Amino acid sequence: MPSLKVRKFEAADAGATAQIYFDAVRFGAAGHYDERQRKAWTEKVPDTRQWLTRLNSQHTFVAEVNSEPVGFMTVDDAGHIDLAFVAPDQMGTGVADALYAAVEAQALQTGAGRLDTAASHLARSFFARHGWSVVKQQSVTIGEVELTNFIMEKNLN
Repeated sequence: MPSLKVRKFEAADAGATAQIYFDAVRFGAAGHYDERQRKAWTEKVPDTRQWLTRLNSQHTFVAEVNSEPVGFMTVDDAGHIDLAFVAPDQMGTGVADALYAAVEAQALQTGAGRLDTAASHLARSFFARHGWSVVKQQSVTIGEVELTNFIMEKNLN
């Protein structure tokens, strides 16, 4: 049985988490967004230095299975979840649930009264299962490509 562990992000995780992000968008979200949309969302694996800066600007948690990163999730001090991604071959195995538990605990610890995010079609059902509500559906344009996502929130009080 693989052992799942959630821990704080380290600089050495930048490359692996950037690859997880790319794979989750390009392959994991294939059932919800067409090829043009997924390519607009991310054309290539993010640059490691820029990615490191983005992830270090938030509380970032990494999930490992047998010491290999398989997912990650971020939250800032205001309770905004910017990134929540799991490797496609690990989707549905509890990785996102474990990451979310760490993120919600962090938000409570830093005093955030609520959590919010812009959730993809794929993430919407995940967050709904954890007691989140859709505030509104929105369209985001990247280049000339339109993607739909959902502003969602959860009160922590």
